[in-house]
Amino acid sequence: MTVDTSGPGPSDDPAERVEDRAEGQAEDRAEGRGEDRARGQAEDQTPGQTPDQAEDRESGTGAGLSERDRDVLAVERRGWPGPGAKERAIRERLGISPTRYYQLLNALLDDPRALEHDPVTVNRLRRIRDERRERR
Repeated sequence: MTVDTSGPGPSDDPAERVEDRAEGQAEDRAEGRGEDRARGQAEDQTPGQTPDQAEDRESGTGAGLSERDRDVLAVERRGWPGPGAKERAIRERLGISPTRYYQLLNALLDDPRALEHDPVTVNRLRRIRDERRERR
């Protein structure tokens, strides 16, 4: 018996299989993170409080930064080929809008814990922010 291996189906190229598997895992993580975040927001939220306000409380945990704050700095630390790729990564990795991302980032620039966590990135962004303010 002969099996026809031509036509649509899984690729025999190992690189394509690895790439497909990595994409599937990234999608699974993104979906899981979104579900966990939504579940956590419902638990953390007090009556009359928006999810963003509940998230804002996270940054006050202990002596260090919250996971979300560290993730915001990690996204900003990385170089991006263009604004589209960065905005897509913000939505996929952090599960927030780019506008909310920049609000959080601006607040982090004034947080001493952020400076302690990633001084190179925070100082670079502070310099850029100050230069832009002077031009106005």
